[in-house]
Amino acid sequence: MASPLKRELLVVTGKGGVGKTTLASALGLLASERGLRTIVVEVGEQARLPALFGLPEPQAGVETELRSDLSSLTIDPDLALIEWLQALGGRVSGRVLGSSSTFQYFAAAAPGAKELISMVKIWELTRGNRWRGRGRGYDLVVLDAPASGHAIGLLGSPATFGRIARVGPIASQAARLRALLEDPRRSSYLAVAHATEMAITETLELRQQLHERLGRELDAVVVNGVLPQRFSAVELRALTPLRAGANAGPPAQSVRRSALLAARAVSERARFQRNQLARLRRRSFEVIPVPFQFTAELDLASVQQIADDLRRRL
Repeated sequence: MASPLKRELLVVTGKGGVGKTTLASALGLLASERGLRTIVVEVGEQARLPALFGLPEPQAGVETELRSDLSSLTIDPDLALIEWLQALGGRVSGRVLGSSSTFQYFAAAAPGAKELISMVKIWELTRGNRWRGRGRGYDLVVLDAPASGHAIGLLGSPATFGRIARVGPIASQAARLRALLEDPRRSSYLAVAHATEMAITETLELRQQLHERLGRELDAVVVNGVLPQRFSAVELRALTPLRAGANAGPPAQSVRRSALLAARAVSERARFQRNQLARLRRRSFEVIPVPFQFTAELDLASVQQIADDLRRRL
């Protein structure tokens, strides 16, 4: 597999709650360590990456340097739409524009407009000619996309608007976006999943929707939180005598019984996860397992460990 880091745009999506932001952060770290000027983009109101690096939360739309060759940005779709309309309409202030009935009518009457303008802003990060003279673009933009269903709407917005608006600035920007999103030499797509039946099923649906909307395939599926297979079947059977604990007192018997049950439960969970990985491989996915992080909280050191685990595969 050609490294998805060797593209202009890397889209990271998947079922909600599977660690997309963590993986996007790790990918950003890995790319920056390879000398690529990288920015990780979140879409929404939260800016989670600066806190991971011990930095204060920035204003929406402000690029934050996290470390050498690595920045982050949170795109608020409402603010992005106002900024875009200002670029078209001249000196009308954002406050006036955002509170005007015309703006509210436009936003309501054009479903997907915010998604399209958010994607325009993401596309603009890859270019040399930046909005408001903000300098050169980035070598790689890592998009921490919304959960699968919303991500398809976000990624499909250029095609939707391209069919509605055939001329003018919207049409030309939608066409440039489609060229970026549909070209495998310029963009790549990674799904993040847990090794659960529901998450894997959603990944299969994401693959189909991505193909139908953009004619693209997933470059790989990153399976997060994979448990180690600590015991073989023979070893588990060898642990069975511990359950009796004939020569131990009641407290020791209780501890041994709990340890055995825990070992069996983790082993069974790991076996189930590997069955789900095999389910993906049978469908010809490139599968990248990421080990479970045995920490109380995912900090920067944990994200760096994930980046190190990804290094061999990407």
